[in-house]
Amino acid sequence: MDTGTMRAVSWAGAGLLDEREVPIPAVGPGRVLVRVDRVGVCGSDLAILRGQHARAEPGVILGHEFTGTVAAADAPDAPPAGTRVAVRPLIACADRGTVPPCRACASGNSHVCAALGLYGVDEPGGLAEYIAVRAAAVHPVDASVAPGLAALAEPLAVAVHAVARSGLTGGESVAVFGAGPIGLFTALVARHRGAGDIVLVEPNAWRRSVAEEYGFATLDAGPDTPDQIRGRTGGDGADLVFDSAGHPAVALQLTATARIQGTIVVVGVYKSPPAVDLRAVNFAEHRLIGTRVYGRDDFTAAIGLIEADALGLGRLPVRTFPLGESAAAFEAAGRGEGSVKVLIEPGRGTADHRPLGNRDTV
Repeated sequence: MDTGTMRAVSWAGAGLLDEREVPIPAVGPGRVLVRVDRVGVCGSDLAILRGQHARAEPGVILGHEFTGTVAAADAPDAPPAGTRVAVRPLIACADRGTVPPCRACASGNSHVCAALGLYGVDEPGGLAEYIAVRAAAVHPVDASVAPGLAALAEPLAVAVHAVARSGLTGGESVAVFGAGPIGLFTALVARHRGAGDIVLVEPNAWRRSVAEEYGFATLDAGPDTPDQIRGRTGGDGADLVFDSAGHPAVALQLTATARIQGTIVVVGVYKSPPAVDLRAVNFAEHRLIGTRVYGRDDFTAAIGLIEADALGLGRLPVRTFPLGESAAAFEAAGRGEGSVKVLIEPGRGTADHRPLGNRDTV
């Protein structure tokens, strides 16, 4: 492919984004050049913008939730040019060629690598017209899937992994704290996997309304939330409790919400260590499970759910901005209302605030 320049958006310091022309990345051995179609704005991107991310440094091109099409490759196992792909943005020490790899990578659990990195944080991300990624990070997506839907593979994989870690077998009562993208996706995956009664706890009325449109019961967050959930479950508490909020007030309610010998799954990432009633964990023999991102199989499963239109994600209220309006996109994502997900289109498109739709109409 001819060399040239492209537009990209990088972090320029607390509260500052910088759109500029940069060289199109070279396609080195083992790499795939992807023309980026859509990029999702994540809570961690907002933390970077605020200057609250531990590893991100000014100048890094942002974006780790992205999809695109293969433009070129220097890897024998890469999909052919023109293939729609979603990119699994994790960078483990094994990917960097570290010898020997850490214990997690050596055991096939590179998603909890001791030195886990991320495109858009530790290496240039997808908020650009092109990105060069390792071939192993590229996952083909059926060409009929709309780009906006394909861009949901990364956050959906988080939910797939969380539900898998929970041990859900079918019929369990479920409480999900937080009805943002991850919380809503967790509820959708749990229902798809056969969960019984599901309730989402969310303080934002608009987000509750979206969850209700998907057929879920909701509760406003408050000090009596555990009592309300116990009332729904015959006084026992929920079999499975997912914390997708990552808020200290939620951490204090988790053990009171789960039934005796119930399971608590921590999905949201806390900014600092919260207070948790570990005595209640002892007395009720709760299972307390952590999750960190997703494995390769989770990412593949998420793509499969999208391709099969198994969760109705095409009805999600979204807002899509062109690259030149990235600052407005970040502002919209930070408000948390009006769209479950904010996407950015690095091509020269215009703002589009319609639902995603199920299939590509381009």
